[in-house]
Amino acid sequence: MGHIGMLPQSVRKEGGYKIKGRTQSEVEALLADARAVEKAGAFSLVLEIVLADVAKQITNAIGIPTIGIGSGEHCDGQILVTHDLIGLFPWFTPKFVSPEARVGEEIRRAARAFIDRTKSSRSI
Repeated sequence: MGHIGMLPQSVRKEGGYKIKGRTQSEVEALLADARAVEKAGAFSLVLEIVLADVAKQITNAIGIPTIGIGSGEHCDGQILVTHDLIGLFPWFTPKFVSPEARVGEEIRRAARAFIDRTKSSRSI
């Protein structure tokens, strides 16, 4: 499985999570990368934070399935990082995510309750 677009391992070098495919040169590079990944033998391709219209172009240009993460509805499939889906990190939520839960907040609440209970009951 290939992976193009925003690459998490490069997020600091790129200065954050930035959408890909905003310029014609980026579009051409993404299309070339997608074709190269397919030619190299990948069975599918993840498109991460790619403009929806560009993701559609890529999906139509290659013969392997595209899997979008924040790349719109025109990919063959969709994925979402579990941490984002459940709201594990309240200090960072990607723009394209609507968490279905707020687990991080609940973990903090539970930890705070334990700390308060422990401090108020020195017999533990």
